[in-house]
Amino acid sequence: MAKRERLRPLRDFLATESAGGILAVGGAVAALIWVNVAPRSYNSLWSHELSISLGHHVLQLSLKHWVNDGLMALFFLVVGLEIKRELVLGELRVLRRAALPIAAAIGGMVIPAALFAVINSGTDTSHGWGVPMATDIALALGVIALLGRHIVPPSLSLFLLAVAIVDDIGAIVVIAVFYSNGIQVTWLAAAAAMVTLTVLLRRLRVTAMWPFVAIGLAMWFSLHEAGVHATIAGVIMGLLAPTAAPPGPNTVSVVERLEHGLHPFTSFLIVPLFAVSNAGIQFDNALLDGVLSSHAFWGVVIGLVIGKPVGITLASWLAVRAGVAEYPTGVRLAQVGAVGAVAGIGFTVSLFVSELAFTRADQLGQAKFGVLIASIVAGLIGVVALRAVAYSKRS
Repeated sequence: MAKRERLRPLRDFLATESAGGILAVGGAVAALIWVNVAPRSYNSLWSHELSISLGHHVLQLSLKHWVNDGLMALFFLVVGLEIKRELVLGELRVLRRAALPIAAAIGGMVIPAALFAVINSGTDTSHGWGVPMATDIALALGVIALLGRHIVPPSLSLFLLAVAIVDDIGAIVVIAVFYSNGIQVTWLAAAAAMVTLTVLLRRLRVTAMWPFVAIGLAMWFSLHEAGVHATIAGVIMGLLAPTAAPPGPNTVSVVERLEHGLHPFTSFLIVPLFAVSNAGIQFDNALLDGVLSSHAFWGVVIGLVIGKPVGITLASWLAVRAGVAEYPTGVRLAQVGAVGAVAGIGFTVSLFVSELAFTRADQLGQAKFGVLIASIVAGLIGVVALRAVAYSKRS
């Protein structure tokens, strides 16, 4: 009974992610149609600036940046909550079982980044190496869900989820360390004070939501002013959320309450909205003429389509061969490689990092186009590979 109760949040998470992935694809398609049919209205809407006054401070951002910096902080909050739950209750809590997805994720980040760096060596796009490191959990799990359990066993789905979560940790570190600039120490200290206050409230066993919401907003603003990407506040608050339920019958922890309340909102609204605001690539002559000779485009495509499965498969094989990890029950190396192909679906986080890495419009467009093409190709290869492996296993 207890095991079923522990598995229920995971099943809900997988179902919501899969359905949200379909909406994200719909949002991307809508953005592509919109920007190519009516580019002026698309660009006018998302570049429209909105401002908020906080005392002497005025925070003025475009609508697109409010989505990327503001609403996406809630997306990363859910990511932080899921990481916390997996570390405390899930696959990542036991080192022996966590070793394989950790090794696979590291390989799946290092190899794509290295391939991008080699392809873009000596060019002004070399700083975009973080783009092909990410895996879109929603779309990857959506592909798995469409295939069904007779093709992808539950243990393999959980392996992909664990890899994607470790991937998210890596992407968060990369964003915080390499794609933040002009650090303001005073504001960074203010953000650190918010972290300390959150830890103090946890020690005092405060279970009310509003103090954490207020601290989270203050941390978001402090990190934004500090020059660190403000979405990191969501991750930090997610990781600091209490996992223990308060005393009493039928009570749930802050992690479960937040995840249950926010996950549908982020999957069904925020991520699709992010796709609409960021996937608008105009297929004009400037893009189409330069894309095939673009180092950024090929770095992203090769990194995600080739680097991801190679990195995940090679790192998994080395970890098992070295005796530090073991394959999940009923899973073979060939299945790991097939799942590695599915992990090449970068999309949401890859588009997010593209926005941070490239400031020139032509380079940004080429990188985003690379993310879209790579995600489609990786998904198709993954489907074919998983079906082929399942067929060979039965015959």
